[in-house]
Amino acid sequence: MTAGHTSIGFLTLAPLLTSMTNLKLYELDGCPYCAKVTDKLAELDLDYESIKVPRAHGDRTEVEEVSGQTGVPVLVDPDNDVEGMPESDDIVAYLEKTYGAEATGA
Repeated sequence: MTAGHTSIGFLTLAPLLTSMTNLKLYELDGCPYCAKVTDKLAELDLDYESIKVPRAHGDRTEVEEVSGQTGVPVLVDPDNDVEGMPESDDIVAYLEKTYGAEATGA
């Protein structure tokens, strides 16, 4: 290493690189199904944008536009062409398959 040159090893940055995603999660505070998904996102150390939806289903126009329904949670993953996946069990299985240890080779 030459004087004045600072090296940051790739291994140091690797965990940061794996958690950077464009995930969006439409969710509602206090929703147990949403909590199941956020727990999986945390377990997999995935960054995501949380979009809080209104309590009244009639006011959930944005989530309805994305997924065709007003229930939450709904996941959007543009990096993998997922435009509006509903159902917590399906989302958790998708996250594990796409971002879990087997998918990343960790």
